[in-house]
This record gives sequence, C-alpha cells and structure tokens, in this order.
Amino acid sequence: MRFKETGDIAGGRLTAEQLARQFDDVAPPLSRDEALVAANRCYFCYDAPCINACPTGIDIPSFIRKIQTDNLKGAATTILAANPLGGMCARVCPTEILCEGACVRNTQESQPVQIGALQRHATDWVYASGTSLFRRAPETGRHIAVVGGGPAGLACAHTLALDGHRVTIYDARGKAGGLNEYGIAAYKTVDDFAQREIAWLLSVGGIDLKCGVALGKDVSLEQLRQDYHAVFLAIGLGGVNALGVDGEGLAGVRSAVDFIETLRQTRDLSTLPVGRRVVVIGGGNTAVDAAVQSRKLGAQSVSMVYRRGLESMSATWAEREFAQKNGVTIVDHARPVRVLADGGVVTGVVFEQTVVEDGALKGTGDTFTVAADTVLTAIGQTLVPFGAGFELLARSGAKIEVDAHGATSLRGVWAGGDCAQTGLDLTVQAVEDGKRAAAAIDRALNAALPRAA
Repeated sequence: MRFKETGDIAGGRLTAEQLARQFDDVAPPLSRDEALVAANRCYFCYDAPCINACPTGIDIPSFIRKIQTDNLKGAATTILAANPLGGMCARVCPTEILCEGACVRNTQESQPVQIGALQRHATDWVYASGTSLFRRAPETGRHIAVVGGGPAGLACAHTLALDGHRVTIYDARGKAGGLNEYGIAAYKTVDDFAQREIAWLLSVGGIDLKCGVALGKDVSLEQLRQDYHAVFLAIGLGGVNALGVDGEGLAGVRSAVDFIETLRQTRDLSTLPVGRRVVVIGGGNTAVDAAVQSRKLGAQSVSMVYRRGLESMSATWAEREFAQKNGVTIVDHARPVRVLADGGVVTGVVFEQTVVEDGALKGTGDTFTVAADTVLTAIGQTLVPFGAGFELLARSGAKIEVDAHGATSLRGVWAGGDCAQTGLDLTVQAVEDGKRAAAAIDRALNAALPRAA
C-alpha cells in the first residue's frame, strides 16, 4: 500500500487471512487435559483469598474441585449461581489484580492457578450444550423495569427472574450487551460470544427484552415508576470527556469508545479504515483496547500517551504488557496541548511533559510532537442526562448516587454498573451491582406487597 504524508487513513492494510489471525481468540480455551493439570495446582484453601478477591464471591476452590472430577455441570452451576455472566468475566476480568492476584501460589512460584481459564472451561460447556442450570421460582405477580441491557442490567434481570418476578429490559441500542457487545476488544470475545451468553441468560424465562428504547427519549423515568413495581437503572456512561485542546474537532480525531464500537459491529474488518500512524490519549483499558486493535488492523505505529506515570494508569500491568508486546509504544507523563493539522488534515499532536508535585499534575513547559493520521481519545466517559429525575439522582453530576444496596434517593428506583457510584468500573463489579440491587428489590417488594397466590 502506498504511503501518504498526511491523512493516511485506509482500510485493507492487511489481508482477510492476516486479519483473521490478528483477531483470533487472544486466550484460547483449555483442553480437558490442560484443565485437569491446571485444576490440580489448586491448594483448595480453607479461607481462600481468591474468593474474597472476586467481587461476585464465586466459590473458586469448589468449582475447581468439580472440574477435577469432570463435573463441568456442577462447576458451571457454582460459577453462574454467583455470577450469571461468568463466561464473559472469564474472558475480560483483570484476574491478575483480582482472584489470580490473590492466589497463594504467587508467593511460592510467582504463577497463580489459571482461575480465569478454568472458569471459561466450565462455563463454555454450558453455552455449547445449551444446558439449563436454574429454574424460576413461582410467579410473584410483580413486574420490574430494568433500563440498560449491559452486565449490571442483565445480572439484575436474571436474578429477579429467578426470584419469580417478571422483568422488562429496555436498551437504547439495537442489541443488548452494553460494553460486552460494544466496548470490549474483539480479540477478547470472539464468535459473537456476548450474544450467545445473553441468549442463555434469557432462556431462564420471565424476561422481556426491548431494544431501541432510550430513557429520556422513548420512555421517561416517571412513566416507568408508574407502570412497574420497581425500576433498576443500568444505563452506563454514554458520553465521553473532551480533550479541551485546539484541533480536537478535526475529522481525524474521534473517541476510542466510538472506534471500538464501530470495530465490534464491523463484520469485514478489511473495510474498516485505520490510520497509518495512530495516537491514543489515555491510560485505561479502553485506551489499551483501541491501541492494540489499531495495530492489529495494520497501523504502522501506535503510541498510547498518558498524562501521569505508569503506576497511575487504570489499565493493569498485564494490559500494558500486552499492548507493548503487540507493538504499542507507551508514553507517560505527557498531556496533549493541541492537535496539529495541515489543510484541515491531522498531522500530529503536541504534548507537554508533566510532573506530579504534592499530588498535583503540573506541566514542565517542555513539549514534543508525535506524528499522527488518527487521534483516539480515551480520557473517561460521562453520564448523559436522561430528563426529569436526573439532577436529583446524580447530584454530583458525575454518577448516580446510591446506597450500599443500590437504592437511589427516589422511592422504588435502584441503580448500578458504571452509571452509579459503587466502586470498580469493571464488568464483574457491574454484575455484582445488579445482583445486589435485585436482592434489595426483592426484599423491598416482599415487605410492601403480598406474593401472588
């Protein structure tokens, strides 16, 4: 392919065969023999630290022991009872800072038990076999609205359905899944896994999914409160932070979130344009996913630039290492000053070197330029106002305020996932938020209303 001095953004940088290899499963599943070997490394600790490190509290030693005896149904039941999206979490959880990071094997061998891979081994069997593991309780006569079909919404809906409630999920997009469908690197979740997992989750019954319905546009919070016994908000963070520098409105500048979503919904990746020189601004998992996928699409050079030090990045050490192994250059202690252009076409980004003094970030005045055809911004996402009730629920303006059980200040309304102030911005935390809110909703309804006969 012929290079252009500026604006070198094109598709088809790699052949279809090359792209297939590039976007193949980054962590292929374990074979039965590999799973047995991995399971045999577990000490089955009495007070297992891996359980405490898992936000959903999966009994990890229990499911690993069942894998040892080829009881995949039992292992999957243990996993999915605690985490109904255990298949996706096995693929995308930062296990290096959660369960595997807490594994006692680290102290002796610096090599934890492969908990994530073993979890995938057990749950993949469920989706492949179509086995039903759970049965709904008798109908309660209560109907709950869940707004948002991402991890928090799906977990809440599944838990409530098992309790015998009817649930209607409203999702603004054409497909449910949230970040699992639109916001995670394609090489982490191949073969349309997000939708296959959702199909299994909905198969329990009692859940009606309505896509293309947006809160504040197609349905209001007030109406949902009138029509349903309870409402759970899991709307995620639909906005993105602006760079706030000259040139960010140029055509070659776009959000990393938008880039990843477009890639995930593009069937023929050879048609997806990518810059020859890409600069990603940010230090989280979204930045890593955007940077690595740019390289995998055929970008010649990709730089990921972060304003603070590596230790402050929200992307884990494993994610950073993976990015570097895939040819991404990581530059720290640098913040964007302006995006350069020639004739309206992006040519690069000027950065100022930074230092941290007494916890505050300061510019040094020294600048440097990184050439670029494409600039992807990944500096955080924001909650999008949804009309009446927004100001009351999100008084801080950043996220919806909730108590320890996910209850908001509005009677009958709970919230969880990225849109709420609950803790880690991780898929597994969102699942736990959904479960916790579902339990609270069930308790509140049981206290207020008699069950159906």
